[in-house]
Amino acid sequence: MELEVFGITDVGLEREHNEDAYLLMPEADLCLVADGMGGHRAGDVASGLAVATIAEFFRASESGDSTWPYRFDPTITFEENRLLTAIQLANAAILRQARSQSQQQGMGTTIVAMIASRSKSRLFIAHVGDSRCYRIRNESIEQLTVDHSLYNEYAQSMPELGEERLAALPRNVITRALGMQEEVRVDLKQVEAQVGDIYLLCSDGLSTMVPDNRILATLVENGYESERSLKGLVTAALEAGGEDNVTIVVARVKGLAPRTNRNSRTTVPPKSEGEAPPTAG
Repeated sequence: MELEVFGITDVGLEREHNEDAYLLMPEADLCLVADGMGGHRAGDVASGLAVATIAEFFRASESGDSTWPYRFDPTITFEENRLLTAIQLANAAILRQARSQSQQQGMGTTIVAMIASRSKSRLFIAHVGDSRCYRIRNESIEQLTVDHSLYNEYAQSMPELGEERLAALPRNVITRALGMQEEVRVDLKQVEAQVGDIYLLCSDGLSTMVPDNRILATLVENGYESERSLKGLVTAALEAGGEDNVTIVVARVKGLAPRTNRNSRTTVPPKSEGEAPPTAG
């Protein structure tokens, strides 16, 4: 599968530093967004450690011959096993770091990651927390992930509460994250890709500030051109208040044939207090 992938991150208007991170790893057809949390700037440590750990495992497991640190699940695909194992390793790395540095205890990060199948027109999505993956197809937008949040858990398990009581619940309290406990529950999803699809991964600095219809409208206004669209989406989040860091990765499906050239470079943007320029794989 041929993907055109770009990413951007911005500190926003109210935060002192950027605790988000993203990874573009075109040689593995992998991209992800991580949204860190924790005091004493530990959030950026957690998200950065997650990105570094996942990238390292994907490089090590490229051949398929490497020793895996966790049991390989024969009921799911190789790609899903790689995603699941990489995220488990990231969770363990964050917990180890937090135990060794008292000021970093309690740090964690969300994760949303996507990898393309090597032989089929499938995409595999893994997520923990409230960072999201959307699909834009035929001028419509669909949220492919379900937020692991207190609001969603009440809404799904106790619908009898009604809209008014549900509306009183905080929407930014998450129920899953890397670094919270020894075992992390990861949601996995497969989707069939079509040429022209756009997959958008983002931190909640976008999704809580910009409604889905505005995300779609921004893409349409920019002719679905990835770099312009990313800048337009960051601008929309800032104009809505910019209350959090904003990180977005956009992947456009340009072809479904297996891709043999995997020499593109991995991109991990430097931590900055402002916008990082979009980068392509």
